[in-house]
Amino acid sequence: MKNYKMAWRNLWRNRRRTIITASSVLFAVFFALVMRSLQLGTYDSMYKNIIESYSGYIQVQDEEFWENKIVDNIFKNTEELRGEIIKDRNVEDVIPRFESFALASSGSRSKGVMVMGIDPQKEKLLSNVEDKLVKYRLTDEAISAIKSEEIPGYLAKNMDLFHGNSYSSDGKLQIDLGIKESDEEALMPLFEKYASVDNGYFSMGDNAVLVGDRLSRYLGLDRGDTIILVGQAYHGHTAAGKYVINGIIKIPNPDLDNKIVYLPVDVCQSLYYADGMLTSLVVHLKDNDDKSIDNTLIRLDSGIDSPYRLLDWKEMNETLVQQLDADNKSGMIMIGILYLVIAFGVFGTVLMMTAERRREFGVLIAIGMQKTKMAGVMVYEMFYIGLLGILAGVAAALPSIVYGYHHPIHFPSKFAKIWEDYGFEPVMSFQWIDNYFLSQSLVVAIIVLVAVIYPVVKIRKMKEVNALKA
Repeated sequence: MKNYKMAWRNLWRNRRRTIITASSVLFAVFFALVMRSLQLGTYDSMYKNIIESYSGYIQVQDEEFWENKIVDNIFKNTEELRGEIIKDRNVEDVIPRFESFALASSGSRSKGVMVMGIDPQKEKLLSNVEDKLVKYRLTDEAISAIKSEEIPGYLAKNMDLFHGNSYSSDGKLQIDLGIKESDEEALMPLFEKYASVDNGYFSMGDNAVLVGDRLSRYLGLDRGDTIILVGQAYHGHTAAGKYVINGIIKIPNPDLDNKIVYLPVDVCQSLYYADGMLTSLVVHLKDNDDKSIDNTLIRLDSGIDSPYRLLDWKEMNETLVQQLDADNKSGMIMIGILYLVIAFGVFGTVLMMTAERRREFGVLIAIGMQKTKMAGVMVYEMFYIGLLGILAGVAAALPSIVYGYHHPIHFPSKFAKIWEDYGFEPVMSFQWIDNYFLSQSLVVAIIVLVAVIYPVVKIRKMKEVNALKA
């Protein structure tokens, strides 16, 4: 009989032993996949919060602007430059930006802010500011009014927990407050009635601004109020302007939300006496995986010379990349410890299985089976057990990862404050099914194959007489 057939039949002669051994592999794969998915997904979420709400993946700037971000280090926005960028096969469009700093004031309060001039329509390709307009705010008055209606007990408790929070979408509100699907139809009209925020957007040429939610609360401003901006303009002029607030926006990055003021780019250029000038052109890509970004950067760099400079998102977010790289290494150490525990668990199971079958091995050798054939059968058995465990582990991890991908973990308010202090959105996300599925399964497979060395060696060194006495 072929070794692989004999091995398959041997597995099911003792189902309990097979299930115990395969289960050790199953749990190893399950925990490895879930941990790695959570780790990678959280990193991606952090990167996207910064990249898609601010920097973009590639920017064109004046060659001196990044090191010295003053209004004098800007460049002329020409059709030749735009055409050179647009002709690349991976470039969808370019998004103009005018970025500077100013002192924002309202009444007796003032704060240093980041002023961002944007094209209201093109910006929808990147940060999509319009979608970040605040829809709901859980003020004292709103919470009291909603509590006066007939609502479930869990909702009243959760509203107190998230008191003061603002939301730019129904989904985020429902997740934070734990609103059940069966209650949505009855409860959401209450939030629209008592907690909705009157907001608006702007167009090119409008003498209006959009203000970050945290900044608006600090300055005590709302839609329709006036904000004054004072700063340093181009070539030593003084920038000063008074603008109506058209809308309040909620930026996922708390640090940015605390200081951002958006203006139409043409109005921003007038404020800083820099008509037709920009601080950056954000290159909007069709494919934004690492390889596509690197290739696009190489192609664009060959056609764009001084005084322009190309920067990718890693260079623009160097501190964040270093922080997450260090955290990734510590995460790998934790997964390495998990693998070590897994290895000992698998080896312990194999050790038990080998000791339990010692007499069986002795009998088979005594009646004429070659040790080489027996070792081959044992290798096939471990291969089958490893394969069954890995497939079962992947099958068990898939629902958890898919659910976690669509329903990220939102921290309660106490823990959320800690994350926000570090400048991150208080959310832990899972990464979608990717190459890490293969790599984690492969590591566990290697552990199983290494563990099979022990029974193979024991079989080859086995003394039949001693084994029969076991």
